[in-house]
Amino acid sequence: MTVAALIVAAGRGTRAAAGFSGAAPAKQYALLGDQPVLARACSAFLSHPSVAVVQVVIHPDDIATYSETVAKLPIAKLLAPINGGATRQASVLAGLEALAERQTPPRLVLIHDAARPFVSASVIDTVILTLRSHVAAISAVQVVDTLKRATATGSIEATVQRANLWRAQTPQGFDFPRILAAHRAADAAGRTDFTDDASIAEWHGIPTQIVRGDAVNQKLTTPEDFTMAEKFVAATTSPDVRVGHGFDVHKFTTGNHVWLCGVKVPHSQGVEAHSDGDVALHALTDALLGAIGDGDIGLHFNNTDPRWKGASSDQFLADAARRVRDQNGRITSVDVTILCETPKIGPHRDAMRARIANILELTPNRIGIKATTTEQLGFAGRREGLAAIATATVVFP
Repeated sequence: MTVAALIVAAGRGTRAAAGFSGAAPAKQYALLGDQPVLARACSAFLSHPSVAVVQVVIHPDDIATYSETVAKLPIAKLLAPINGGATRQASVLAGLEALAERQTPPRLVLIHDAARPFVSASVIDTVILTLRSHVAAISAVQVVDTLKRATATGSIEATVQRANLWRAQTPQGFDFPRILAAHRAADAAGRTDFTDDASIAEWHGIPTQIVRGDAVNQKLTTPEDFTMAEKFVAATTSPDVRVGHGFDVHKFTTGNHVWLCGVKVPHSQGVEAHSDGDVALHALTDALLGAIGDGDIGLHFNNTDPRWKGASSDQFLADAARRVRDQNGRITSVDVTILCETPKIGPHRDAMRARIANILELTPNRIGIKATTTEQLGFAGRREGLAAIATATVVFP
């Protein structure tokens, strides 16, 4: 049985306006962590194996914002958006009519509020499974608080028995032809006062089954809702931590200094290199590029290119840092080990940390600079050259 998801995102959400910052036209486009509310809601259905297509209903003024919002989502199941109406009920009807016009209309439809970004796959599963034996099913949570009915002035008038009371959520699932007929009948009758699709189904005589929903699947309506949602995202989202490694080596030649970590260090020899031969910054550049999977220093700064003849290696490191930022990454720490018998690194360590800190916009306590000899073994032990090993840690949202 073909299942379509209809996501209603045409509202303006004025009650939530103070709950988020920026120029988002409505709450469904506000950011939660690194994703807009609507993107999170869409993702739940786009990634669900039982959902064949996803139809989003938007406000006519929001097409540019919508396009930006879904730009990074998988598009195979995502239909072109359609414009909604003046009310939620009118928007749902517009979405149902669009699905009805498809060459093969769905057998079942799940109607979901864009302002519920935390709907789980298990809730979607439960609604779909219930529709195998029922013509309508909605997710809901049982009322656990004591309910009070109050007067217009706020005085308690009565206590309402909470037994058998449920708070309706979405998705609300239906046999497609039946809910389409119910919405058309409500429209023809001039009824515009229904607050959810289950109410229209009830009015039209469609028996509807309640299935247990999830308290996390809350509709974001007020500024307080957004505050709680931000806390939930922060508490449940693990950062994407990536580590890159780099290595570089240069042999000694005639000269009177070497460059290490962006610092000119006096020495009895220089190094043979196309650029300034800073093995530490070269290794660190490769470490950053490795962390983001963007090749190596030779790919971006070829040693046959005359532009880089004698170039200062801080350019290479700064470019790698920019590439990290362009991918929304954040460099959190770097560590460099220099392998050499000479020159001595200790006297220059603080200057080296300060230079790298300046290039990468880090505090010095996030930068490790170490040196080690090779116990007179190998090319470094024979004082034929020097090498560096670097590690970089990059965190993505």
